[in-house]
Order: sequence, then C-alpha cells, then structure tokens
Amino acid sequence: MINMVKHNWRFLLMSFGLIGLGVSLCLKMTLLQVFDTGFGVGFLKRQGDNRTIRTETVEAYRGMITDRRGVPLAISTPVVSIWVDPKFFDASEGQLESLANILEKDSDAIRARIEKYQSKRFVYLKKGVAPYDADDIDALGIKGVHRDTTLQRFYPAGEVTANLLGYTNYEGKGLEGVEYAYNDWLIGSPGHKKVVQDLYGRTIKVLGQPQDPEPGKDISLSIDLRLQFLAHKALKKAVNYHRAASGSIVVLDNNTGEVLAMASQPSFNPNDRSEMRLSDVKNRAISDVFEPGSTAKPLSMLAILESGKFAPQDIINTHPGYIRLGKKTLIDPVDYGKISVGRIITKSSQVGMSKLALALEPTDIPLMMDRLELGKFIGTGMPGEHPGFVPHDLYWSKIERAALSYGYGLTVNSLQLARAYAVVAADGKAYPLSLIKLTEQPKASQIVAPALAQEVKAMLATVTGREGTGKRARTSAYSVAGKTGTSHKVGEGGYELKYISLFAGMAPAKDPKITVVVSIDDPKGSRYFGGEVAAPVFSSVVAGSLRLLDVPPDLLVSRYISGSEGAM
Repeated sequence: MINMVKHNWRFLLMSFGLIGLGVSLCLKMTLLQVFDTGFGVGFLKRQGDNRTIRTETVEAYRGMITDRRGVPLAISTPVVSIWVDPKFFDASEGQLESLANILEKDSDAIRARIEKYQSKRFVYLKKGVAPYDADDIDALGIKGVHRDTTLQRFYPAGEVTANLLGYTNYEGKGLEGVEYAYNDWLIGSPGHKKVVQDLYGRTIKVLGQPQDPEPGKDISLSIDLRLQFLAHKALKKAVNYHRAASGSIVVLDNNTGEVLAMASQPSFNPNDRSEMRLSDVKNRAISDVFEPGSTAKPLSMLAILESGKFAPQDIINTHPGYIRLGKKTLIDPVDYGKISVGRIITKSSQVGMSKLALALEPTDIPLMMDRLELGKFIGTGMPGEHPGFVPHDLYWSKIERAALSYGYGLTVNSLQLARAYAVVAADGKAYPLSLIKLTEQPKASQIVAPALAQEVKAMLATVTGREGTGKRARTSAYSVAGKTGTSHKVGEGGYELKYISLFAGMAPAKDPKITVVVSIDDPKGSRYFGGEVAAPVFSSVVAGSLRLLDVPPDLLVSRYISGSEGAM
C-alpha cells in the first residue's frame, strides 16, 4: 500500500511537471508571437526584416537631349550589371564557360578575378549588359551570380555629336560637354523601394516603393542634326585628306545667335569608350585658340571705316609691295600698287592693312575687338572653354599695331570668330550665342552702324569672286561672302613652319542666313592656305545647310539669264 502511494505521488509530480512545461512553452510562444513585449512579436519581426528586407535605390531617368527638331541626341536606356558574391559562387565548368561566352570574356579570367577578391562580397563581372543577355545568364542558375538593372546613356548620333554632348559616367553624372554643363538640369532625383531578398541576395518580392524617382528635365538644343552631320562629314574628310592634327567648324543662325552645328576632329564614339583618348574629347571650337590671321582683317576694317578717315573707295598706295616697320618687313605676294580700301580685303594685302592701321589711334582696333567680344568668355557654360586674348597696350610699336590689324598678337577660338562675323552678317547687330533652342526672338545689341557692316559685307563678297583669295568657297546655287586666313602656329621657339588654315564667312551674301567658320590645324603637304584647305569645307557645308533650311537659291536664275558665273 505504501509503495502504491509513492508511485502515485511520483506519477502526479511528473504529470504536473510535464503539463507545466507545456503550459510554459505555450505561454512563451504566446508572449513572443502575440504580445509585443520587449522580445515579443515586434522584436522577432524586426530581426527577420533586418535579415531579409532591403531598401534599394531606384534610378531616375536622366533627361533626354534632343536637337531643335526633337530628334534624340542622348537618351537613357536600361542595361544590366552582372556581379558575383565570391562567398556563394559555385559553378560547373560548363556553366562558367557559358557565362564567359555571354559576357564575351575568358572563363579563366573570370575565375581568377573571383578568387582574387574571395574576401569581398561584391565583385563586378561586367557592366552595360543587354537585358536579353542577362536573362540568358539567369537561366544558367549559377549560385552567387546576380544582376542589377541600371540606366545607361546612349547617343544615337555617335561621334557626330560626341565632342558637343560629352558623356556620362556609370553613375549617370555628366563629365564633358552639354552633359556636364547642364548636369543639374538633366540628372533628376532617385527613388527607393523595399524588397525581400533570400540568403543569396536575390530579390524575391517587391514590398512597395515609398519614394518614386523624379526624372530629369529634357533639353532641346539649338543644334540641327542634319547640319551637324554635314559639318562633321565635311570636316572629317578635310582633316583626313590633309593629314591635319585637328579641326573645328561652327554654323550660326545670323537672325537668332543660335548654334546650328558645332563639330570637332578628331572625335570619339561615346557609346564605346574603350579606345577613347582624352585629346579626342575636346570641343575644339571653344577650347582651341589661335591667331586668326587674315580673317581678322574685315573686323579691323570696321574700326578703320568707323574712324571716318577712310572710305571703301579711297586709294591706298601699296607700292613697292612691301613695308618695313622697325626690323620687320611685311610683304604682299605681288606689288598691288595703288588699290582701293575695299580691294585691300579682296587681295588680303598686309601692306595696305598696315598703312590703314597705323593711320588710326592705337586703341581703335583693340576697342573694336572688345566690342565684338573677342578674347572674352562666350557664356555657354560649356567646360574647357578658352577665352583667348586681345592686347590693350597703349605703347605698342608700329609692327605690333600693324600685326594686330591682320590677325597676329591676339588669340580667339572658332566660336568667337563666328560670333564676330555674325555681327557683320546681321548689319551690326550682336545676338547672345545660344546652344539651347530659343522659343522667342532674342534681343540684339547694335554694336556697329548698319552702314559700316554692309560696306564690310560687300568687301567680303569680293573675296570669293574672280579676283579674290577665296574662290573655292563659292557654291553653285548660293552667293557667299567671307575671308580666307592662314596663320603661323606658335611653338616654344617662336613661329613654326606649321599653319592654321581658316575660312570665315556667311551666305547668301546679300542677305546672310548663316555664318560658318572652318579651322584646320596643321595640314600636311604643299597645300596649307585657308583658301585651299578650309574654303572647300565652307562651300560644302554652306550649300547643304542652306538647302536643308529651305533658303531659296540666289544664283541659278541670274546664271540662266546671263550665262555668267554669277559670283560676287
């Protein structure tokens, strides 16, 4: 009997113990999963979320860049970056070989890269992978290989607009050109989304997007891609043919100040920068400065005529074809003898220009250069711009004063020279230059009297005539006016036997719609004069541009009636 009581007591004790243990377990589970105590459901949820829920950045689309007609020049498109977590990477030889083929890489190089960064948790294999290639990689089922979708900049026109637009880095930040100058406008604001990831970092589910990305703003440039292509093609052909070091070309709208085309050589492919050189990135129309040579003579002529001391019909004696100023002797190609002030431009006479300049006050020509804004920043906001230089020494020697009148002693870039010629084309009015398409007519400043600009314009028209130096600038359908230029390059030891070949002009000559400046640096061979190297480029671009702009020809009718050349 006593033994039975003992056994019952033990049985009851064990039973109550087991029941108590079960109740305690149920109570603990209830406290953890139902009640939000210090280590309850809230704590567990937070711990789980910390291990599985991630906040990812959602890239904002960068604003699109278009030409003036709405043609895309720069757009953002989704691409995939393939990366690997070395800790979890596990692939068979067949999988690795397939991965290497898709990525266009060597399989041994991929394995070596992963082994090199074994202690890391994130190693890029390739950026900029097409989405369909990334899908093929996913289908391989390789552990530790992941994908991130990003936005990559694409430039439909390639090298045609590369030096103007610049490019962005992989983070979507503008590094050169328009992309850099207007980065804050284009870049936009990123968004955020919450996702659930598994042990390998793969996204299982998107929980929501608490902040949507704000896309960047679009920009419509003043550039006309049709004219840009013409300019690029003609410049590249000339630079290659003459084996020149570089070149640039600018096309301006004379009635608005808008830049219709701006091209440089050499160029690069912004969609594949694997072989890009830093020197190829330069926008040489604003970064490279040079002494303008004879292209400065018409600008000096504005100051000469404005002084009131000379008129276009006045006669200047250039005999015997040279003039000695100090230790320097300035020589014309031939002895032009007595010629009019206007024919000094036609024949590009240094002797004639020197005599005119020395009859003026020392400051007259420099102040005219200032009014034309040579040697000053243009204000486009583009990186790499060089302002050039215009001297203002009141105690110049005679040779320095004379040299300035025919384009030596000052430096300009192609866009500045085009802006100055556009003033002549617009009858003395200066419009602010713009790389952005204008929505209304801008205000112009009258910086030169219309009559003076028209007189110089008439002189420029004779340069492309039968007796001028710029006959190769003529076109079959449009009259043109302009000026050739050939200036020595400056080296460490002074002037070298290297040249800048130039042509600056406008068309049609009587009512110019566009101004074009061509600059070709260091052409090789026997041809290096501006009339031989740069003038044909001007002719090709002007003829095509005016036709695309629907400007009626002004030479065909007169040629049909008179049977003459119709050149001005």
